[in-house]
Amino acid sequence: METPRVGVGVFVVKERSVLLGRRRSSIGNSTFALPGGHLEFGESFEECGAREVKEETGLELEKEKMELLTVTNNVFRDPPEPRHYVVVFLRSAVADPNQSPENTEPEKCDGWDWYRWDDLPSPLFPPLQEMVNNGFDPFSSE
Repeated sequence: METPRVGVGVFVVKERSVLLGRRRSSIGNSTFALPGGHLEFGESFEECGAREVKEETGLELEKEKMELLTVTNNVFRDPPEPRHYVVVFLRSAVADPNQSPENTEPEKCDGWDWYRWDDLPSPLFPPLQEMVNNGFDPFSSE
């Protein structure tokens, strides 16, 4: 039986917009998702979030200003492999607001862009869509 894994997703924010990319993956292929990835042994959530955002987008984050927003429990039952992820969601701004995201892992993502929170693209990655459906707002505690 598969053991649950821990993921970290980052709401990289700029004004009322979030950074999203279209996934190229066996889970949620062609859906729009936040940057993020797997927590590595010994890493803090903030270290993981900053590392993953840097690896995927080239962006440097304000690590000292990262905030924990929420945690979700996600079970993907669809083939080819069922997966179970506990995902920690953080919020951060880009350290240099003039820096633009790059698609540094084109095999995993079709590209990154900024989307206003009140005008998100479709389809969203299912866990993100569920958060939106439940009224989650990454800007509500600012």
